[in-house]
Amino acid sequence: MFIYLVFMLPALFLTMWAQSRVRGAFNKYSKVPNAQGLNGMDVARVLMRNEGLEHVRVEQIPGNLTDHYDPRNKVMRLSQGSIHAPSIAALAIVAHELGHAAQDKQGYVWLQVRSGLVGFANIGSQLGMWLVIGGLFLAVSSPLGEAIAWTGIILFSAAVAFTLVTLPVEFNASARARQMLARNGLVTVQETDGVNQILNAAALTYVAAAAQAISQLLYFITLIGGRRN
Repeated sequence: MFIYLVFMLPALFLTMWAQSRVRGAFNKYSKVPNAQGLNGMDVARVLMRNEGLEHVRVEQIPGNLTDHYDPRNKVMRLSQGSIHAPSIAALAIVAHELGHAAQDKQGYVWLQVRSGLVGFANIGSQLGMWLVIGGLFLAVSSPLGEAIAWTGIILFSAAVAFTLVTLPVEFNASARARQMLARNGLVTVQETDGVNQILNAAALTYVAAAAQAISQLLYFITLIGGRRN
């Protein structure tokens, strides 16, 4: 238990801090109207028309901060908190998701790599952990157990790789978002700080997710190595 806490507590604290920053930035800037008076749907229409992204469909989904772009179906799904509010938060969130749409249109390599890893990552995150744990228990009575545990490590590594590949994808989407908003005159100098706060806080959550995945992987490797010693 002590070893687990040594590996996981720093990443857990980073995750909690990142989530707190995202909620704080969203709660603050979702209440601040943007100078253009545009809600999220309005922002989407302007950027899609001017940036050559009119092929993207827009759908509404429940909740807040549930926004995402689906490259397989070319759909941007906007949460209730983004699509109707004429806020600075809506500017940042919609532009970020359309940043992903622009990546998809241009064949951005890291987005393609991430899309290719999705299936492996889903299997690795779910099955890998159980193979490690099951393999360690089985290793008490059978040499086959360690091989099973290492198979779990390999599978779980796909999930870790997914979190790492996600970082350049998200950072690049945020950079594109800033450029699109500025290029289309949708943000004032004063609003830029709010947009940056939201995008930077969101980026930190992906850093935290990668740190947590890496910590989990190192913990599993330590368990197998400790058993051998």
